[in-house]
Amino acid sequence: MALHPTVAAVTRRIIDKSRATRADYVRRMDAARDSGAGRAKLSCANWAHAFAGQTIADKLASMDGSRPNLGIVTAYNDMLSAHQPFERFPGVVRQAVREVGATAQVAGGTPAMCDGVTQGRPGMELSLFSRDVIAMSAGVGLTHDAFDAALMLGVCDKIVPGLFMGALAFGHLPVVFAPAGPMPSGIPNAEKARVRAEYAQNKVDRQTLLESEIGSYHSPGTCTFYGTANSNQMMMELGGLHMPSTAFVHPDTGLRDALTAAAAKRAVELARSGECRMADVIDEKSIVNMIVALLATGGSTNHAIHLVAMARAAGVLIDWTDMDELSSVTPLMARVYPNGSADVNAFQAAGGVAFIARELAENGHIHRDVTTIMGKGIEAYFQEPSMIDGELVWRDGVSESLDRDILRPASDPFDREGGLRLVQGDLGRAVIKISAVKPENRFVEAPAAVFETQEDALQAFKDGKLFRDVVVVLRFQGPKANGMPELHSLSPALSVIQDKGFKVAFVTDGRMSGASGKTPAAIHVSPEALAGGPLAHVRDGDIIRLDAEAGVLTTVGVSGLTARPAATRSRALAEGSGWGYGRELFGAFRHVVTTAEQGATVCFAFPVGAEGHDDTPPDPNFVDRTVDA
Repeated sequence: MALHPTVAAVTRRIIDKSRATRADYVRRMDAARDSGAGRAKLSCANWAHAFAGQTIADKLASMDGSRPNLGIVTAYNDMLSAHQPFERFPGVVRQAVREVGATAQVAGGTPAMCDGVTQGRPGMELSLFSRDVIAMSAGVGLTHDAFDAALMLGVCDKIVPGLFMGALAFGHLPVVFAPAGPMPSGIPNAEKARVRAEYAQNKVDRQTLLESEIGSYHSPGTCTFYGTANSNQMMMELGGLHMPSTAFVHPDTGLRDALTAAAAKRAVELARSGECRMADVIDEKSIVNMIVALLATGGSTNHAIHLVAMARAAGVLIDWTDMDELSSVTPLMARVYPNGSADVNAFQAAGGVAFIARELAENGHIHRDVTTIMGKGIEAYFQEPSMIDGELVWRDGVSESLDRDILRPASDPFDREGGLRLVQGDLGRAVIKISAVKPENRFVEAPAAVFETQEDALQAFKDGKLFRDVVVVLRFQGPKANGMPELHSLSPALSVIQDKGFKVAFVTDGRMSGASGKTPAAIHVSPEALAGGPLAHVRDGDIIRLDAEAGVLTTVGVSGLTARPAATRSRALAEGSGWGYGRELFGAFRHVVTTAEQGATVCFAFPVGAEGHDDTPPDPNFVDRTVDA
């Protein structure tokens, strides 16, 4: 089937507006490639330092001078359940590449925050900024310039976007992403949500809540709801950076280890052939494919921010209008919690990634003519791996869903439109995730209740002040104000209000968790209140209309909204966001960070349209060292 005309039109627009920045990026990657293999530029002393800690066998192999060296960037820690399995991955990778005459080293490590630990805590104000720190950390590891390819080990919320951005700075190399997979299913998600709602109403005690949460998050592997972490995996698949259908294979299994080894060997193969460098894999078409995959599965709203920054790292410029237009023609094919009751394990069993990829491609919703780490075309991602007699083999995925309550074909979707919408009006521009919001809850017009902190909003809920038709406005939560924390702690309270029959909506310049969705929430409002955005002018009692279907976020009957004096943050709030729990280390980030719609990033110093970097080749003496240091 031909490419959908809207997908084609949006892609053309992205190509046109990215022409200068994309050309600059590709020119820089070409210059890096043409300067030769990194190890050829290292002096003997440089190279000896690089391999001083390696085994004798690897040292001897490295002295050959022609054997590829694979750089591993790992986000391992054992507090983050999704990343705990990465502890053993470097050993699996080293052994795998030795079998094909190559070497591998851990080039560097990155931080990996767990939002599940920091929800509602001060540390959450570092969460979004950690993405850019991860990008920088990946750059620090790979800048040793001793590698012919890279393997990125990461799964969770900011980690994959950060690794993606950092790796693109080395896009002249082939780069493969290797996930760890989800934990086995725990208690049903509906049961978890029920206990949380009852705890919010003081109907169950803390011990009951703790037992429920431990039953949900119980072993190594990714949390099984379809939040930001698992949305990351879907995008890496359709972006062509995973081995096909590796996202949702459990950790600590023979199949997972075989896939990790295969990913490492594929990176070496690409290093030898010079094919499928990351700069060629990630372009305007693959970015569109990633967006569509997110929309078709009801993925995380956090990617309305992350994808903008990720694309920008490849010189590709996208915005929320692009996402909204793609969403308008993307079928919603999956119901996975919080958009349904099933988890990602059930999603994979029903047909999973391979089914989504095939359906989107064959119905004209994604570009088939892309480059992936598997070569030309998207068709390799219609396959699934399995172990037969101890060997890794690939076979075609299912052509029909095995559970139509979880996964449906593009011709008979859950909804004719995707899971994300742009809403805008006199309060600015924002995004809303509607895939989990029932149609009858997508229009709310009610008086505003304005807060500066989620603690104040929760206290008003506990005091019974919000049990009415209400639009809860939480401002001064944007990237410049306090790093744009997730505000998921409000979700149970808002759900309780809605379940009691009241019309309730949430409007904020902050973020919600990728696990949120039941209550209509216009989030990432841009410009943010601290930067002079209209939210700073809203008062208690102002009537606000949120109409997700019509794409409207506006006040009603308020004349001269921005002519009013703007509210200012309380001194205590401003000072509290500036220090403690490491927040004082990020003052410069808060000062220079871009808006949410620009990716909320500090990584790109050159404004859009500015003259690119100087690609004048450096002094040959430093390009090809013939004299030892």
